[in-house]
Amino acid sequence: MMRGFTRFFPMIALCATLLPVLARGDDMNQQLLDIQHQWARINYQIQAREKEEAFYKLEARSDALVQQFPKRAEPKVWEAIVLSTHAGVHGGLGALSMVRKARDLLLEAEKIDPTTLHGSIYTSLGSLYYQVPGWPLGFGSNEKAEVCLKKALALNPDGIDSNYFYGDYLYRQGHLQDALAALGKALHAPARPDRALADKGRRRDIQALIAKIQAKQQAKNEDSY
Repeated sequence: MMRGFTRFFPMIALCATLLPVLARGDDMNQQLLDIQHQWARINYQIQAREKEEAFYKLEARSDALVQQFPKRAEPKVWEAIVLSTHAGVHGGLGALSMVRKARDLLLEAEKIDPTTLHGSIYTSLGSLYYQVPGWPLGFGSNEKAEVCLKKALALNPDGIDSNYFYGDYLYRQGHLQDALAALGKALHAPARPDRALADKGRRRDIQALIAKIQAKQQAKNEDSY
């Protein structure tokens, strides 16, 4: 059962949103920036066999920051991002406990500041809701996913992640042309300062999905002749 369950957890490469540029001496934000950089390095650069251990270490750092700043939303969001991405690597039933914790952290962060990190709470929640299986195995819901992803777009209409995940959701729902429109907007999103590696990796994700959709459209057109 665990082996079959893995297929429900593609890489949930959640949004690497730029932190607000606050005072460089702000300890929390400096630690968050470092967690962001480590997430991008693990997700996009290191070998697959090394990702599991690296994500465990980053989870521990992220959780420590949540404990240090329990009334701030940003650390909770980033622990959720790390957990969710790790779930895609880990797979199996263990991944379900990771994404449940990620969802709970995001809901806690929403109560503190729903607009933090340019809508990352809703981008992350939305991507969880459409990628996690529904009842009885999980908490997935396409309806909740769409609500969250549209909230993310309202907060960050030109963002690379908000548009990418909405495009991915539309693709999975079979709305190929609308998905291409969202992905095209994501591909041309403004670069994020200090997030070059995350942007480069996300653009590769976008281009791969665009190519997949175009191939599917071409095959459908050929079948219609």
